[in-house]
Amino acid sequence: MSHAHTRTPHHGASHGRHHGHRIDTDGQAEILDLDAEVLVEHTASITAWLPLKTRPHHIVDLGCGTGAGTFALLDRFPDAHITAVDASADHLQRLRTKACARGVEDRVRTVQADLDDDAWPDLGSPDLVWASASMHHMAHPDRALRTVHDALAPGGLFAVVELAGHPRFLPGNAPADRPGLEERVHAAADRRQAEHMPHRGADWGPMLTAAGFTIEGERTIAVDIEGDRSEAIGRYAVAVLQRVRSVVADRLTPEDLAALDRLLDTSGPHGILRRNDLTVRTERTVWAARRA
Repeated sequence: MSHAHTRTPHHGASHGRHHGHRIDTDGQAEILDLDAEVLVEHTASITAWLPLKTRPHHIVDLGCGTGAGTFALLDRFPDAHITAVDASADHLQRLRTKACARGVEDRVRTVQADLDDDAWPDLGSPDLVWASASMHHMAHPDRALRTVHDALAPGGLFAVVELAGHPRFLPGNAPADRPGLEERVHAAADRRQAEHMPHRGADWGPMLTAAGFTIEGERTIAVDIEGDRSEAIGRYAVAVLQRVRSVVADRLTPEDLAALDRLLDTSGPHGILRRNDLTVRTERTVWAARRA
């Protein structure tokens, strides 16, 4: 997911997915990596659901971030090669490092490109294009959809994954001194992000149809993961809420900001990492669209 200006991952979040602005790529990469780790089963379930007629040999991952989708697709399709596209050189370098560590570097090609540019690099004629939490960052997504349609091989599939928003981690009555804090924080973030990303959370079905695709499937996946299933969930919650804080601090009441800071104090007695009631709750919707 490039998250320029106030752009933050839901979570992906995702994920400097494609813009070239200078941003906190280290902090963003940490969130994308944690997102991949925590939601690995849900990402795998999406790749398994795709209504493919034949196994793809060439896949393009648009706005690949640090590689959550890339590696899920490599695992799902062991004979495929993937072109991973992102605007962030840092994210692409991290992806290449992971590919080497997994021994799949010969199956991955990275391309640095801003997908809002008029001209895209030559991505070949892929059988499958994957775009997870990246389309909503584009200034002209309708143009990008047409470009993907024309690049796909005849009969090829385009998978668009969209986020419902930032994941929630805390119960509604938390923290005890400011119940409902997380919802207020996210509401402020949603209002600010709507100013910069009007397509976040969009229904991509009509736009895909307008670009010439035939919609072959749509699925919404509910995510609800108990905190005791992964120690990464606490770190994920801290990273996401720290990034959201950087966006909305000026829009919170002093009391809510102070309460949020207590939660983000990893060494304090009221910090998130000391809580035993964390969950990851969000939704992801995927559209499978075919080029005739």
